[in-house]
Amino acid sequence: MRLHNLSKGLKTAYRGSDVHRRVEHFDGWMDRAHGEHAGSAGYDHAQTAKEYYDLCSEFMVFGWGESLHFAPLSQHESLEDSKIRHQRLMIAKLELSKGMTVVDVGCGIGGPMRRVVREAEVNVVGVNSSEVQLEKAKALNAAAGIEHMVDFFACSFMDMGAVADDTFDRAYAIESTCHAPDKAAAFAEIYRVLKPGALFWGQEMCLTDRFDPGDRRHLAIKRELMRGIALNDIATFDEVNRALEAANFEVVEAMDRAVEEDGAATTPWYQPMESRGNRLGSALVAIPLGRRMFMGASRLAEALRIFPKGSTDVIALLDRTANAYVAGGKAGIFTPLYCFLARKPL
Repeated sequence: MRLHNLSKGLKTAYRGSDVHRRVEHFDGWMDRAHGEHAGSAGYDHAQTAKEYYDLCSEFMVFGWGESLHFAPLSQHESLEDSKIRHQRLMIAKLELSKGMTVVDVGCGIGGPMRRVVREAEVNVVGVNSSEVQLEKAKALNAAAGIEHMVDFFACSFMDMGAVADDTFDRAYAIESTCHAPDKAAAFAEIYRVLKPGALFWGQEMCLTDRFDPGDRRHLAIKRELMRGIALNDIATFDEVNRALEAANFEVVEAMDRAVEEDGAATTPWYQPMESRGNRLGSALVAIPLGRRMFMGASRLAEALRIFPKGSTDVIALLDRTANAYVAGGKAGIFTPLYCFLARKPL
């Protein structure tokens, strides 16, 4: 049943396009963005990030679940339970209450959105430029029976011009503003649409204090992460904080939640992409051997026209990116769990 749904989802997402050529074009985005003639080429990074999710979302859901984000992991719970615990932390930090209107900045397919709506009884507006992801989110919301509490804006979070100033009671952005071509400008636009006194939760992919710009290995890992996740750059913790302050937010708290808290042992955030060595129960396709097996099965599925041609290229792209995640995590120079809580002053 899951493979049938994946096949159907891929055919809907790719719509008969030349997937091989699209992956090939995506793979060269850094040359276009940072090459010698980048300025004259009219490069648009928002379009690159959109293409990344248009190509990869169906496989991400298949291997990772509906909530396409990382979470602090515990050896005593499953990956899905860890993500739920993390979402509930966000709900508590945002002090959500029934009847509020909340903006989900870069909502993806709406995994966290559905929990926020069900558990906090708030209305959510999802902002996303990917029509592929929006169609998926709407279908999943309808299946969950919450479509009447959710609205969407099909636009970039860099320019939410259809939204008036001082509209939303709360905002959250989970692994979305890390794709922004200008982080301070992204935060300024979120600031604009929030009411005075509103809280904003964010989860950013960042370089840690252990990153050494003079270390060739560190630079190579950073480049692989940027290339594979469509990150125009990877900010440090201080750069995220400064961007928030430049947008006039007050930073209430900010920390790397991948780090041990109160001396409690944690499981490395990248572990589900490396092994199945604990109770996280990650899908077989998430680990290296499983990814290789899945690539072989995908080639057969392409030959049998179960998967669209070029699907295996997308899996190879995700495999390379997973290896970069693990390398960055093991080296201690990268985290996807820099979480902050900020407030728009009264």
